[in-house]
Formats: sequence, structure tokens, C-alpha cells
Amino acid sequence: MWWTIGDMSSDAPPATAPAPRTSMYARGSAANMVRSLLVIIGFMAVLFFAVARVNTASVPQVHIDSLARQVVAQTSWPIAVGKDLPEGWTPSAVRFLPSTDKLRVWHVGYQTPDRTYAAIEQTMNGTADWIRAQTNRAPKTDMVTINGQAWDVYVRDIKTQNSLVHEPAKPGELTTIVTGDATVADLTILAEHMAPFSG
Repeated sequence: MWWTIGDMSSDAPPATAPAPRTSMYARGSAANMVRSLLVIIGFMAVLFFAVARVNTASVPQVHIDSLARQVVAQTSWPIAVGKDLPEGWTPSAVRFLPSTDKLRVWHVGYQTPDRTYAAIEQTMNGTADWIRAQTNRAPKTDMVTINGQAWDVYVRDIKTQNSLVHEPAKPGELTTIVTGDATVADLTILAEHMAPFSG
């Protein structure tokens, strides 16, 4: 018997590797691309509306009455709040804390329709240092009359803060500052709608 090296031929066809399965995404690729695109668009739409909802959400309501009643009970001060403010003004902060020169300060803040901030700040016998601190050391630029009372106007341009300051004519009365990054016009609106808290 003769053997020929390398002669291992037979009549059987050579074995071949099985063809890989065609992915369902490879078939009808145009239709699948459209479906994928629709999924992405839907996902982006959900994100868009979620972000828009956060950005346009209204400021959470702040309940002024509870703390105001406590302050009046403790101090007998005729503290002021905004009353009958135009549409779009929203209470956004309220507190009663020590401040410059250890003066206790009533603070009630509002978001304006332009989404700026305006606050009423009051203390008994406010000092010059307290006024400087609350107005952020802004220069006095003008004087206006609101509801028959004289108010000094303070404007700080570098770090925007505007203020209206009413100093009482005699000791034993509240010094009142209306302040914030709102315009002087909006601060004037708040000052015009100030009224002693009654509740």
C-alpha cells in the first residue's frame, strides 16, 4: 500500500463554518433607523418638558401668618407685610433673626413678576451701621415720598441691590428698609402696599 503525504482527499465536500445569524436590526435597516430615531425623539421630548416644568414652576408658597403672630406676641411691634400686591407677587421668605448690632430683624420677602427679589426689613431703632449693612453699603442717590412718608433711595450698581429706607422721626418706632435686586420701581410698589400685620 502506498501512502502519499498530503493526499488525504475524499469525495466529501469541505466543511464550512455556519453563516452568522443576521441581526433583526440588519434587516430592514431603514425601518429600524426610523424606529430608533422616534425613540430618541420621544426621550428628548420627555427631558425637555421635565426641565421646562422645573424652570417655570411657581415659587413654593411661604406662610407668613404663623411667624408674624409670634413676632407680634413677643415684641408688640407693628410689623409690616405686603397687602393686596399686584398679580404675580409671591411670598418667598419670612424670618425673624438677630442682625448687625444685635438688632432683631423682621424680614418678609417676595418674588416679583420679573422673578427678582424684594423684601421688607424692620427693626426697632435701627442704627446707621445696620442700615449700611442692609443696603450693602450702597450710596444714597435720591429721596422719594411714598404714602406721605419720606424714603431715601440707595442704589448699588456693582452687585445689584436697590433699597428704600424710611427712618422714623422719633425713637421707639420701626426703621423700615425695602430692599433687594428688584428695580426701584418694584420696591416702590412693595412700599406702597405695605400694611401692619393683623392676624
